[in-house]
Amino acid sequence: MAELSPPLAGTPPPMAPTPPPAASFESLFAACCNTAYGIAMRLTRNQADAEDLVQEAAFLAHRGFGSFAPGTNFRAWFLKILMNCYYSKHRRERSRPVTSDLDDTPDLYIYARAGEVGFPTQGPDPAAELLDRLGTERIVGAINRLPEEYRIVSTLYFMEDLSYEEIAQVLECPVGTVRSRLHRGRKMLQKALWQVAEEDGIVRRPTREDDR
Repeated sequence: MAELSPPLAGTPPPMAPTPPPAASFESLFAACCNTAYGIAMRLTRNQADAEDLVQEAAFLAHRGFGSFAPGTNFRAWFLKILMNCYYSKHRRERSRPVTSDLDDTPDLYIYARAGEVGFPTQGPDPAAELLDRLGTERIVGAINRLPEEYRIVSTLYFMEDLSYEEIAQVLECPVGTVRSRLHRGRKMLQKALWQVAEEDGIVRRPTREDDR
């Protein structure tokens, strides 16, 4: 086997590869813009307000882009700014106590109600079948019925697929708080989903004869 020739005298050492340029604000924002707008729509429930919210958050994020650490989670960083913009506009509403008929929802609510009205199901999981029949639009409508703190965390988790850690970063709260809100939010959501299903005729409302 031929021996490798030694490098010629005076030959400069090979240069280290140039690191790729840091992503621009525009490219990072473009990747999460649709997610941000979807969340803004569910927060404000109004197209014009949602557009204003995203624009304001984009302006603040662009102005403060120097504080973003390259290589970290831009989506969570931007959504935190979006949430802060929303909260600053709705601080007065957030201070008001919220009452809801969803607060007392027991565990396994859908299972119990499905048994009461004889909800037809082809498998062992009536909740999963109900969700399939409801579809995304009705599920979003049910989430919108939740009190704000549970609506927000449920939107981020169920509709946008954010992890517990990302939600905690966005909402600036401990992961344990996210878990607690999701646990309670899931229970409330079962009742809200059943209400939507009754209103749309997917399941029948109980009659007086059912009580006999």
